[in-house]
Amino acid sequence: MATVTQQDDDALLPSFGYKQQFVRSLRHFESFAVAFSFISITTGIFTTYGFAITTAGPRSIWTWLIAAAGQALVALIYGSLSTRVPLSGYSYQWGSRLANTGVGWWLGWMSFAFLTIVTVSVDYAFVQVAFQPLIGQAYTATGAALETLVVLAAQAALIIWSTRITTRVNNVAVATEVIGVLGLTVLLIVVAAVRGLGHWSNLGSTGVVPSAGYYAWLGPFMLATLLGAYTIVGFESASNLAEETHDPHRTIPRAMVRAVLLSGVIGMAFLIALSYATSSVKAVSASSAPVAFIVNDVLGGVVQKLFLILVCISIFACGMVIMVTNSRLIWSMSRDRRLPGHQLWSRVPRATGGPTFATLLAAVLGAAITLVLISHTSALITLFTASTIMPALLYASTVLLYVFLGRKRRSEEGHFSLGRWEIPVIAGALIWLAYELIVLIGPSEFRDAQYYVLGALGVGLVFYIVQWVTEPSAMRTEPGMHGAELR
Repeated sequence: MATVTQQDDDALLPSFGYKQQFVRSLRHFESFAVAFSFISITTGIFTTYGFAITTAGPRSIWTWLIAAAGQALVALIYGSLSTRVPLSGYSYQWGSRLANTGVGWWLGWMSFAFLTIVTVSVDYAFVQVAFQPLIGQAYTATGAALETLVVLAAQAALIIWSTRITTRVNNVAVATEVIGVLGLTVLLIVVAAVRGLGHWSNLGSTGVVPSAGYYAWLGPFMLATLLGAYTIVGFESASNLAEETHDPHRTIPRAMVRAVLLSGVIGMAFLIALSYATSSVKAVSASSAPVAFIVNDVLGGVVQKLFLILVCISIFACGMVIMVTNSRLIWSMSRDRRLPGHQLWSRVPRATGGPTFATLLAAVLGAAITLVLISHTSALITLFTASTIMPALLYASTVLLYVFLGRKRRSEEGHFSLGRWEIPVIAGALIWLAYELIVLIGPSEFRDAQYYVLGALGVGLVFYIVQWVTEPSAMRTEPGMHGAELR
């Protein structure tokens, strides 16, 4: 069976017009770990719990279940697409091959814009809510920005050095995250109960938020959904490493769905523990790092420091995986001449490392965004909102691609398929994504993030026109149809 699978892997890329340029080193756990690490419940909850509790109070945690269910449906559809076109570049390749090169380019650009901003969002969160509290450093926008630049550089260096080492670091981070979060969940509940600090009533409390109008249109409850919407994204990163994965038709869909489900279960348990262990909702709501505040209040400074070390490892790995994903997307589009400077970005100096120059580009763009926000004291809120709008738009576009075109290309026997559940899954995913986009586009307080999204699309239009002028033949040709010198 192993021999047959290896032969299938070797024949896969030539069937799409490419040659193998990477070593296929990812198996079931590594593929799952990439998706799980991108989601990173530790990163998401640490980053957005403060927003949720000040916007909708402790009761906001229950919106997590809505987001988890909705994103699981989207992951199922992504799994179906990934088994049809198992190539790096995921949405770019899917759109190009199922629709046309224009649709593929725009899906690729939206993915690129999302991955670029979310890398900065995660790394900035690493500094503000984990690293600085760990070393006792007071937050300043300038200090956080400068430290974020250092983190971006360290991640890029590790990715370029070795894909195998990068995945091993990520595997360790995933194991410590699962064990650490589950252990902390139990500790918070037990110790809070013993010390008399826990309050089950918090799970239904609105905290510092008035209860009047709580369930109103675009009110606190709807806004609180962003807690899960920001966190449970990026599961599709496993599909962007398809050319480095063994038996991608089966491995990748399972990895994505399992990552979403496990993240949903563990994240919900952790949120319940945090809310129960909150002795003073008012004090937690006023903290710039509420999760660290709760852990310190219940378990003491030593445990808080140990937990912050775990959090730093998890968030660093999350940002690293996002940069890996972005570098593969840049590389995939560049080998088809879809981006300016493609001659450089498409180079792969070593099969065992990442695409060096594409990785450097991803890091430099992240650094540029960081410098723009160097004096922006509310940078983290703007970043996390923008990095929630972009995937929501991308997910909605990709689901519609599947509805109108993806379903026509049936998966082969033995590969992942939605089967008779296809229509209910599609309907549920579309309802969830429409709801999420309403929440993200309606409120006026998200205008800065919305302007970023519009700006990213505007810049995309400029590059789209430039590519049509400078590379007209490439922009009209299906991916994989160029000369061998490009690959």
